[in-house]
Amino acid sequence: MKAGPRKELSLFDSAALIVGIIIGIGIFQVAPDVARGVSTWHGVLLIWALGGLLSLFGALGYAELGAAYPYGGGDYVYLSRAYGRWAGFLFAWMQLSIVRPGDIAVVAFAFATYARTLYNPFHDGSGSLSLSFYAIAAVVVLTAINVMGVRLGKWTQNLLTLAKALGLLAIVAVALFVPSGVHSATQAAPPIPASLAMIFVLFTFGGWNEIAYVAAEIKNPGRNIVRALVLGIAAVTGLYLLVNAAYLRALGHAGMTVSKAIAVDTISAAFPQTAGRLIAALVCLSALGAVNGLIFTGARISYAVGADYRIFHWLGKWNERTGTPARALLLQGAIAVALIAALGSYAETLLYTAAPVYTFQLATSLAVFVLRRKEPHVQRPYRVTGYPFTTIVFCASCAYLIYSAVKYRPLIAACAAVILLLGLPLYWLTSRQPKIDETASVADADK
Repeated sequence: MKAGPRKELSLFDSAALIVGIIIGIGIFQVAPDVARGVSTWHGVLLIWALGGLLSLFGALGYAELGAAYPYGGGDYVYLSRAYGRWAGFLFAWMQLSIVRPGDIAVVAFAFATYARTLYNPFHDGSGSLSLSFYAIAAVVVLTAINVMGVRLGKWTQNLLTLAKALGLLAIVAVALFVPSGVHSATQAAPPIPASLAMIFVLFTFGGWNEIAYVAAEIKNPGRNIVRALVLGIAAVTGLYLLVNAAYLRALGHAGMTVSKAIAVDTISAAFPQTAGRLIAALVCLSALGAVNGLIFTGARISYAVGADYRIFHWLGKWNERTGTPARALLLQGAIAVALIAALGSYAETLLYTAAPVYTFQLATSLAVFVLRRKEPHVQRPYRVTGYPFTTIVFCASCAYLIYSAVKYRPLIAACAAVILLLGLPLYWLTSRQPKIDETASVADADK
């Protein structure tokens, strides 16, 4: 019997995975910029709540698709079935070559940036050597943990998620006991467009769709995928609102807009000597949780495409002993380490990947409409709540984010588009080869 994904993830595991991936470093970095995009304190809370609502609208579409097609690979499966195998291949190509290793590298760099403030093992003046060391170490150790087994990987994720959630709640608790407006400013920083503020908010909510990549490993996917998405996004939205309320209480709206280290400023009144180190430790935990989640889910995409195309056949192997796609995990980790070694610093990967990422999210959300018409016979244990309104709103949001990303960084978006289009001749070459096993195809499963 061919080894494959086993249903190891409970509802709690799935929700923790979502929370762990979403809450990375954004809440510590973009909150001041988001505050600059609105003119009042209640506008700050409103835009964060709106970000959670839009993310939930998108998640409902993914929940229907994940429950109807509970196979590893997520968007790769849905795009292949809706538009043809070329669409799924392009998605997998982009994830394998650029997006996923780049995302892992970026968050690993964020971990390294704060870890070296706690301890610099090389005592190098610029800190570049310690930065690369910590980033590579995070990728190597977490990849090794995930290669060793799903249970070890999921418990690592659960513990890191719990730690970061408790850390954020600690910031809120401290803010309740410090004088209101202790670091308030008399004048706010120059405003930015509200549209840009919303991009920052949705970036901070990014990652909820990762649950689709492990659909084949979720127990009772027909019920638990949508439950995990709703619980995960609701928990993140609640935490974000509480943390921003804490920022507002300690700093005021104007103080938020000018803060350079908003979490440190928030708790420094209570812990003036140790605030920096406490926040650095919290950001390290938060970043590690995001790195682990990205590693865990990303390898499932490579596994899915490897199961369908001979050129990637060696990636489509599931290790029966450990219950993991070990080869896909190792390749993903190797590319991420290569990017870290080559770049050596935190790059503009967010804007570099934004346009293609939202393009595929738009295409996947539209697949809800396409597959309902194309495959009406497929059982759908869950159907999108508020259909078609919720799905249309999310699709419009994706289209706007694509436009905004291209407008703000046209050259970077063009480079990403070129790499994406290089996947077309590669697909043409692979499609001329026979499929590995028509009955084992992930994209065509139960078609």
